[in-house]
Amino acid sequence: MGRVRATLPLALGVLAVAPAGASARVIEIGATTDRPAASCPSDPCETVTRTTGFQVTVAGKKKRGLFKAPRDGRVVAFTIRLGNPTRAQTDFFDGNFGGSAQGRLTILKPPPRGNVYKVTGQSEVFNLSRFFGRETQFPLLRSLTVRKGYLVALTTPTWLPALALGMDRGNAWRSSRLTNDCNVELPPQSAQQRLGGRRDYRCLYRESRLTYRATMVTIPRPNS
Repeated sequence: MGRVRATLPLALGVLAVAPAGASARVIEIGATTDRPAASCPSDPCETVTRTTGFQVTVAGKKKRGLFKAPRDGRVVAFTIRLGNPTRAQTDFFDGNFGGSAQGRLTILKPPPRGNVYKVTGQSEVFNLSRFFGRETQFPLLRSLTVRKGYLVALTTPTWLPALALGMDRGNAWRSSRLTNDCNVELPPQSAQQRLGGRRDYRCLYRESRLTYRATMVTIPRPNS
């Protein structure tokens, strides 16, 4: 009995000096205090079409890097808030942009300078038309490796009602479209869907916000 009493305080002392921050953390990348609704079924109904994009800022320069990973980790899920387009609006987008609403996450490695981003990871494609008018979280079939400073972007090979309009100019998101395609009515396919692929993100859209965020689990730090 004396031996047990002698070792218990020692064990407690060891636990007390364990380094802070050794455990993994769950982080919501892209989370904001306000969660604006996607604009559809407004008239006109504007959506994200055939592109990859990420939010640059939600409050001007002081809120840059919202979709950058703060540490190394794994992205395990994403949450998306979708508008609820009318039947006529849905038929228009289905007919002009390659089919029903789809989305996936894309991990982008940023360049040292400029706007050419490289794809380092992608989730499976989710069919999302059954979730219109809701905010829904989706777990990934396979989690995605993300390094500190990499971006978690939203890709749609077709279209998504995941765009909040009427925001102030402090809100801006960047798209993988080429400069000549930034404002055309039916932009061509520009979604990044090939691992290792690079693309110049030339188009910056202000006064709007992509309505998604991602859940990541950081890699725990070992004891010293």
